[in-house]
Order: sequence, then structure tokens, then C-alpha cells
Amino acid sequence: MNRKDCRKVEAVHNRDYRREIVDLLRSNLCPKAKEEMLHTYHEKDIATALEVLDFQERRRLYFAADAEILADILAYAEDPVRYIGEIEVQKRMEVLSRFEAAKIAEYIRKMEPADRALATGLLNENLRAQIRLFHSFGEDEIGCRMTTNYISVREGSSVREAMRVLIRQAADCDNISTIYVVDEKEKFLGAIDLKDLIIAREGSRLSNITMTSYPYVYAGEQIEECLGRIVEYSEDSIPVLDTDNRLIGVLTSQELMELVDDEMGEDYAKLGGLSAEEDLNESLKRSIRKRLPWLVILLGLGMVVSSVVGVFEGVVARIPLIIAFQSLILDMAGNVGTQSLAVTIRVLMDEKVSRKQKVKLIFKESRIGLVNGVILGGLSFLLIGIYLCIVKGQTAMTGFSISACTGAALLLAMMLSSLSGTLVPLMFQRMKVDPAVASGPLITTINDLVAVISYYGLAWLLLIRISWH
Repeated sequence: MNRKDCRKVEAVHNRDYRREIVDLLRSNLCPKAKEEMLHTYHEKDIATALEVLDFQERRRLYFAADAEILADILAYAEDPVRYIGEIEVQKRMEVLSRFEAAKIAEYIRKMEPADRALATGLLNENLRAQIRLFHSFGEDEIGCRMTTNYISVREGSSVREAMRVLIRQAADCDNISTIYVVDEKEKFLGAIDLKDLIIAREGSRLSNITMTSYPYVYAGEQIEECLGRIVEYSEDSIPVLDTDNRLIGVLTSQELMELVDDEMGEDYAKLGGLSAEEDLNESLKRSIRKRLPWLVILLGLGMVVSSVVGVFEGVVARIPLIIAFQSLILDMAGNVGTQSLAVTIRVLMDEKVSRKQKVKLIFKESRIGLVNGVILGGLSFLLIGIYLCIVKGQTAMTGFSISACTGAALLLAMMLSSLSGTLVPLMFQRMKVDPAVASGPLITTINDLVAVISYYGLAWLLLIRISWH
């Protein structure tokens, strides 16, 4: 590539498409000319320009572009429901009708009740039936996240007949890599890989290439209960069945990725002590209602920790220097407990984990806590002893007595914190409570209690009682 061509490529990369689109829509060009020029831009770039435009400028786009282009643009928009609501009613239905039924149902669900009834009434009967199906499932059920965009063939068909069905339906379906086999009552019988169908002999029966052990889910299943099971198969789509085992939709690989991301977001929120994931648009009242119950519980536990410290007032009064290393013990105990909690939650996401594996996890985490405690306790014994002798001017006996107590407390606190970070979520699971509710703040507070008792208890035992005797 010569220098001139390089400059051309660089100029293309440096183009501000959003700025160009905004200028185009704000120009005085006639609608026809604007529509023709919009065809030269990618729909995603046009969608990003919507954020910069005001309502009147967006309306120019709605009038200039046809329904098909608008549907492609809004598929990339951050808040498509907002923009769909701005389009004139008749055209709005034309735009909506170009989306998959699952997306239409999602958009209609977010509309105001009056707009929802109007929008549903303007759709054709087939789409209305599909939307009623999607709305029959709760937001936590698999059925509300499926798509009806799939290809199915009847059992008993030949390879040639199946190829004809595939060619006929492929124009309206994006998911053609897996073909599903159903009987005359639409009951699910298995799946065929597209590659197997292409290389099969024309006269052979479909049963020869049908996978009858293909994974599936029921539409009424809770997302969090079956997600771990279906992700393991790594299929490009998973069939969704109704209670009569009829095929009514599929979960695409893209949707599965979004579900995993959503579930991880919820678990992360719970680890932070929240009941569900919070977003920027959530009301102040709702956010407070999510956080306050946990904070009240943690306040109570914090007061218990403070009262325990009060029990050891005599220790602090006789050896004030030990209070300087309290935060070290508490911080390390909290860190270790949070690490064990994260590992345990991750293990418990697999519904197939056995009791033997749970016991193995407990022993493993306790050993990790013990070994890490020995290493860090030994380091703290040396470093704190040297610090007290050199910087604070303590005698070797006093300095290393305090550092020995700190090192021993660190070892004990780290081992017990590893255990609590593992046992608490296991206990919650046994009580049929979501293990993620064993949140980071809860574990940290419990570990603070463990660390305080370990530290001041050992200080009382080793530095006062034994040395006093």
C-alpha cells in the first residue's frame, strides 16, 4: 500500500460518523436525499447520533427513514423504547413488526398501559398470539427470554424434504445452524446439525442424523435454576418446551451470554449486600429500600463487635501498644474471608456439586487459610518485632512478645475467616436461601468479630495471664 492509500485509510478511520450524521439530519436537504445518504452509514453509527439530537431533530429521521431502516437503527439504540414511543403510531407499528416477537413483547412490556393496549391492537393476529405467549411468563422465567426464530422439520421427512423446509424458512430465520425435529403435535424429538444435514444422502431418513439426547429447558423454569445446566453444553441454541413438551422457542447463544452476564451482575450486587442489581435510573426510594435492611443487620453485628472490644478494656489499658495492630488483623481476616466466599459462591453455581465435593472445598479452604496464615503470621512476627524494637524503642522481650501475639492472632484469624467464608454460604444453601445472600459485608463483619476475639483473647492469654503468672 502506497503513502497516498495509507492517508486515505487513515482519513476513513478518523472520520467522526456521528458528527456527520447529526449534521446531515440538521441540514435542509429534502427527505429523499437524506434517506439515500443515510444508507451509506452503518445503523450503529446512526443509533449513537440519536443521543445527541433533540426531539424535533429525531423526528426528521423518523420521517426520512422507512420502517425497515428505523428497525435496524433502533436495534442498536441504548433505550429503544424511548425512541419507539416518539414515532408516529402507524409507523411505530410498522417498525415494531420488523422486530422478532420476543423483542416486540419486551418493548410493549415497558410501555405505558395506554400505549401498550394501542400498540398490541395494531399488530396482526399472529404477532399478538406470540406476544401473549411471551407475556404469560414472568421476568425470571426462561420463556420470557426465548425467541421464536428457529427452523423445525417433521419427523419421518427425508433429507431432501428437510432441505426444502430449510431453504423456505431460512429467509425469515437467523438461527439455521441447528434444525429441530418435531412430531405432528409439535412435540420436540431432537436436533440436527446443519453440517450433518448438508452431507447426508438425499434419500436417507432424518432419524439417522437426529440427536435425540439434545439438551432442552422448559419455558416455566427459573433462569437461575437452569442456567448453569444449559451453559455447560456450549450449543448455539437450546430448545424451549412447554409443559406438554411442545417446541415453542429457542434460547440463542447470544441470549445465553446476556443471561450469564445478568446473573453475574445480580450475584455481584448481592455480594455487595444488595437484594438486586441497581442501575442509574432506579429511584432513590427503591435503592434505599434495597440497601437499608442489610445495613440494619450489619449495624447490629457491628455493635456486637464493639461490645466484644469493650470486654477486653483491661487488656488495652495494660498494653496500649497492641491497639495499633488491630486494623492489620481485621483487614487480613476480611480479605481472606471474602476470597473464600467468592470461591464458594462460584462452586455452588454448579447445581451438580456433590456433598463430597463440598466437604473437599471446606478442607481445601481451611488448609489455604492455615498455610497463608503461617506465612503471613511469621512475617508479621519478624517485621512488627523489629519495628517495635527499633522505631518504638521497646526491649526485645516486649517487642517480640507483642509481635508473637500479633502473628499468632493473624494465623488464627485467617484460618477461621477462610472457614467462615466457606461455611456460611454452604449453610445458607442448606437452608434453601440463595448463597449469594451471604454477602461480602456480612462475611466481613463476622470476620471482624472472629479477628477481635482472636487478637485480644490471645493478648490476654499470652501477654497478661501467662506472663503475669
